[in-house]
Amino acid sequence: METGVHEALRPRVTREVADDLAVDALPRDRAGKPPFDEVARLREAGLPALLTPPGPDRRGTDWRTACAVIREIAAADSSIGELLGRHHALSWSARFFSTPEKADELERRAVAEQWLWGGSTDVPAAGAAPGTGLTLTPADGGYVLGGRTTLAAGVQVTDRLVLGGVGTDTGDLLIVCLDPERPGVTTDVEHDRLGQRLAGAGSISFDGVLVPADEVLGTVPRDEHAVSPFATLAPLALRLALVHVGLGTAEGALAEARDSNRAAPGRWPVTGPEESAYPDRPGGDPYLLLAYGELVTAAHTAAAVVESATAALARGLLAGPALDVDERADIAVLVAAAEDTTGRAAMQITTRILELTQGAGSAADTLGFDRFWRNARVLTAQSSATHRLRDIGDHYLNGTHPPLTLRA
Repeated sequence: METGVHEALRPRVTREVADDLAVDALPRDRAGKPPFDEVARLREAGLPALLTPPGPDRRGTDWRTACAVIREIAAADSSIGELLGRHHALSWSARFFSTPEKADELERRAVAEQWLWGGSTDVPAAGAAPGTGLTLTPADGGYVLGGRTTLAAGVQVTDRLVLGGVGTDTGDLLIVCLDPERPGVTTDVEHDRLGQRLAGAGSISFDGVLVPADEVLGTVPRDEHAVSPFATLAPLALRLALVHVGLGTAEGALAEARDSNRAAPGRWPVTGPEESAYPDRPGGDPYLLLAYGELVTAAHTAAAVVESATAALARGLLAGPALDVDERADIAVLVAAAEDTTGRAAMQITTRILELTQGAGSAADTLGFDRFWRNARVLTAQSSATHRLRDIGDHYLNGTHPPLTLRA
């Protein structure tokens, strides 16, 4: 497929990929193998090139359109949705941390070669296990990268890693982009995960890996007040992309449960005056109607909050380096609200469908609905609801700004 996919083709391409992934989502989830086959499907459809920042020659796509693609893919297979969500957010890294010229060079090459981006700009938290985190030691022509980091997705299947390492000379955070096939890089895949089994989680170790100077995208000062507000959109972009994965997971679960209930209407008891009007469909059960009404409302509510955050972040991306601290704070609060609302809705929906599908003729584990709950649980566990709500409350009550941090 040409990298400059016409706007009118994007919904069709996305729908075809989602339908293809949905067909064998359950057996692939149970097998839990690294997603080499799935990534091949994405490349065949041109999605890694499509989900890059918009540029000349109809290159890439805008933030809101990309999020819609991620959400639809996640509804079919949330693990692959997470791969794509992280890929798209990280594909913006050169714009956040480097020069426009460097960003254009990298993005053109990424589109031409259909790179799948992976990695993380997280800094290890205080008290992290010994040996975790990355360091960059100055050397002739660049730096030597050492240490180990864990990734929630993309181990073994990404073409470029965006990573944050602490410079041993200055203590500043350096953002680098490197090829994971380089000597000295080893991977350890995490098997038997609770959920998101196909996302390719695991750890990566770096033993004396040379990073040329031109692979350093930029430097993030230790003083957060010296950091560009635009650069601090990087973790917000990643968090919001994962919100779309969670929302897609909830919507996919709800749709699949509905189809299961529709396929076995005679198994639902109908009593009272509705019996003669709806004798052969689950819609005659008022309790089932009530349950779906609650769950659909939760999904619609989350979608509305997510849309507000998505629009705000899209405006922030368009503002670029002109983005100011107050605008960034407003975006951070909306992203936090989207995380909280979607996390609650995803857990509510994926838990309740386990009950609703019991009456559809076979146990929920046979139908595979447990995978939606497992995936939602892993996604929502990646960040703290308590911290999000505290930041929202502090911003609303006291006008304070959420921390300008690169921790996602």
